[in-house]
Amino acid sequence: MITVKPFSALRPTNEYVKECAALPYDVMSSDEARVEVQGKPYSFLHIDKAEIDLDKSIDLYDERVYAKAAENLKKFEADGVYKTDERKKYYFYRQIMDGRAQTGIVGCASIDDYINGKIKKHELTRADKELDRIRHVDTCSAQTGPIFLAYKASEKLDEIIATQTAKAPLYDFVADDNIQHTVWDSDSVAVDEEIEKAFSALEALYIADGHHRAASAVKAGLKRREAKGNYDGSEEFNFFLSVIFPANSLKIFDYNRLLKDLGGRTQTEFLEAVEKALGKVSLYTGDGAYRPQKTHEIGLYVGGNWYCVEFKKEICNAEKPSERLDCAILQKELLSAVLGIHDPRTDKRIDFVGGIRGLNYLEKRCHEDMAVAIAMYPTTLEELIAVADAGEIMPPKSTWFEPKLRSGIFIHKI
Repeated sequence: MITVKPFSALRPTNEYVKECAALPYDVMSSDEARVEVQGKPYSFLHIDKAEIDLDKSIDLYDERVYAKAAENLKKFEADGVYKTDERKKYYFYRQIMDGRAQTGIVGCASIDDYINGKIKKHELTRADKELDRIRHVDTCSAQTGPIFLAYKASEKLDEIIATQTAKAPLYDFVADDNIQHTVWDSDSVAVDEEIEKAFSALEALYIADGHHRAASAVKAGLKRREAKGNYDGSEEFNFFLSVIFPANSLKIFDYNRLLKDLGGRTQTEFLEAVEKALGKVSLYTGDGAYRPQKTHEIGLYVGGNWYCVEFKKEICNAEKPSERLDCAILQKELLSAVLGIHDPRTDKRIDFVGGIRGLNYLEKRCHEDMAVAIAMYPTTLEELIAVADAGEIMPPKSTWFEPKLRSGIFIHKI
């Protein structure tokens, strides 16, 4: 049984929604955010990355950054840019990118479901990143970035989404990156009750993206529970802001690798080592870059040429779902065993590039500062769910979801 509640969203007026909506705080640097907000006094980055309104000498985790975020949030409300809906309800959020649409239900998931493993994760989180968002949520007394969740299958929820999105929307705008964002709200309390009941019939939800935001929201809620003492479970801090999509509507992009060197080998020796570790290496003679066509296959760019590498069957049969992933096989058999890159999180010889940048970007980097590009076949939703259901953790940089959920369209006050 899964609990997802309606809520009274603090949200921008139609006049300001396009300006307010911003990419998540963790996909751009402070310098990039400073450029992004030029001419946009109500961009949500003023709240999510409030250091942009302070002197560059101030540390990102200085108390003044969180205080500025809370100050900006209050100002946005005082200026009438953001208003709170009177009725608690669900919302429906559609994104269209390159002609592909995904529509999710916006509501508040239960921190107890997260604690009890009903909201399943597949990534490790870092304590410093968690603490940053805990302080942000606590100081603002609001959750400002939604968690990207997925459900396996629910005909009832799919039916409700179809019905509720057939009417006129609350918002409909195309962002600067050409992604369309459309939002509706639920019709009535009766519809809200149907949605809540349909969620309660599910056995689990899955975190697609936003592991740090989820962990932080839960810990901020637990902190509030401890401070209140006699909480009854209905308080808003017991729930966290989420957009929940049917899994079959989502797309995972490739998450590619760049290597700084060949591990002291010549190009010929390197290709021989790759073939011995992973499997058959074939020169690609087609036009452009080589994009892997299936699981257990990678593209390799070295010395100005693309190669197709097909994994040997014997290295693809691990018992654990997390160890059968292409990125796990690559890490174990080549990066660690052959090149000595044992911890990809910290090793400076490896870099990671989201597939949204394209394979031409990988070639460009190899002509600038890297020696090898590895093009991955995207991890599938089925693989992600299998890992999460098994209670396992994916290797670093296994998935890249697009489009990213915009922050600033919905705020959940706690």
